[in-house]
Amino acid sequence: MRAVVQRVDGASVVADGATVGEFAGEGLCVLVGVTHEDTSAKAAQLARKLWTVRILHGEKSCSDTGAPLLVVSQFTLYGDARKGRRPTWNAAAPGHVAEPLVDEVADALRALGAEVHTGRFGADMRVSLTNDGPFTVLLEV
Repeated sequence: MRAVVQRVDGASVVADGATVGEFAGEGLCVLVGVTHEDTSAKAAQLARKLWTVRILHGEKSCSDTGAPLLVVSQFTLYGDARKGRRPTWNAAAPGHVAEPLVDEVADALRALGAEVHTGRFGADMRVSLTNDGPFTVLLEV
């Protein structure tokens, strides 16, 4: 499981013309990619890491500050464009595998006490954010 994590000053996601997830102020925007070998245990591990990673101002975590997270499924994180000019998506898990695992990441974060906003799986989404720093890290579990 792979996540691109951005420290943001507000983020939102629009699907089918409607805002489906949004927060203002400091938090994390998290794009989550799932591959074939990922499991519920990895989803829980990623959630714990996102909740406790100290990348907010003052080396704080969401668990320290209660900062919200916007979690959006992103199969293209497993795109491979090493050959040719067109990426392949072979490493990305199919929707019926990926969707429940992305949901498990969000649910595990909520169980830890996080305020979690999400996109809509499989929808054509528009993600907007103000990257604070800019600060972006890649997490893999």
